[in-house]
Amino acid sequence: MYQCSLERMTNKITTFSKFGDAGNGGITRYTLSEEDVLARNEFIKRMQAIGAIIEVDDVANVYATLPGSDPTAKRIVTGSHSDSVKNGGNYDGILGVMSGMEVLETIAEQNIPHKHPMTVMIFTNEEGSLYPPAMMVSGILCYDYLPETVKGKFKYEDMLQSKSVLDKTTTFGDALEASDFKGDIANRLSPENYKCMFEVHIEQGPILEDAGKDIGIVDCVLGMFNYRLRFYGQAVHAGTFPMQKRQDALFAASQALCYLHEEIDKLGYSDLVYTTGEIECHPNVHTCVPDEVDFCIDVRHESAEVREKVLAIVKSCTEKPWAGCRCHVERMWNRDTVYWDETLVSYVSEAAKESGVSHQVVHSGAGHDAQFVAYMMPTTMIFVQSKDGLSHCEPEYSSPEQCTAGATVLLNAMLKADAE
Repeated sequence: MYQCSLERMTNKITTFSKFGDAGNGGITRYTLSEEDVLARNEFIKRMQAIGAIIEVDDVANVYATLPGSDPTAKRIVTGSHSDSVKNGGNYDGILGVMSGMEVLETIAEQNIPHKHPMTVMIFTNEEGSLYPPAMMVSGILCYDYLPETVKGKFKYEDMLQSKSVLDKTTTFGDALEASDFKGDIANRLSPENYKCMFEVHIEQGPILEDAGKDIGIVDCVLGMFNYRLRFYGQAVHAGTFPMQKRQDALFAASQALCYLHEEIDKLGYSDLVYTTGEIECHPNVHTCVPDEVDFCIDVRHESAEVREKVLAIVKSCTEKPWAGCRCHVERMWNRDTVYWDETLVSYVSEAAKESGVSHQVVHSGAGHDAQFVAYMMPTTMIFVQSKDGLSHCEPEYSSPEQCTAGATVLLNAMLKADAE
């Protein structure tokens, strides 16, 4: 078994954490920003130093490739994203890039024989923090292969028009044109040129730490849906209109939210997760009774049957008189459970066992670029333990030893795929 370098991995973690340093142990690194460009250039510099060939496609994905012994063989690719959420951590996304770099550096240093070209790539705009939606560019790359329930969200022309959440004017297309990373469409990841894909990522949850395991053998990305519930009442003066005559949309929404929690919890599925993380209130004036309020509900579970049971509860909200207000339910987004390629999962499992790394099988509750690639070619993921399960925040942490173990498992799994 081949081993990756703890010293090199530690150096990469330290170096990349400087690009977008937010001052409290984490980063803000929006896609194609000045900070992201610094990270990309560091990636290119280090990969060129080991003789990797650099390519960029038309949506700013960056590819670094070490040729294999067979010039006709398809590439084996690994990678993730370099962008972050606002005040995010030093591991989400970029760990997958650093792990891929470490794999190529180890292959080059130890002169490890391999038939297939080995590629590590940076996906553009996975987070969608500045230009929504999330996983934008992997959605563009895999558009022709995506299920109908998903693909409409990722039309190339529409994505170019996505506006910055900061200035509400600059588009993703503007940022792409202004960058030095708009390359050739012929360089895109595709099943014609690539054999399979691996992605390393931090777990972003507490399952591995609670179990005392360093590495997760990921078997799937959970299916999910996101619906919005809108409540319509009547705006009136907060000080003059009698309580018994009011149609308070915010009060109605709060009743419905409590109802959803009570009814969903009655289903009794301990591995079912759901969240209301966004709410809008109109007119949002303290002297006015709200006339329109909406909130989202995000639900995730492996089983389509379980998700349908939850959805029935969500839709039932339209049938109830919430404080005299009308309720409308609208689907925003949904996806089926995406299962990873069984052969690649077995390679990861074998590599973890042979490397002596503690591990267990886990699901991914979060979405990743790899889940779209899975519709296009065999794909799988490897998780690295997250301390306290924290992610998308500055305390996010995985130890250098765990990160190196993840890269070691990745290296040996990719070599198993190479020998296939």
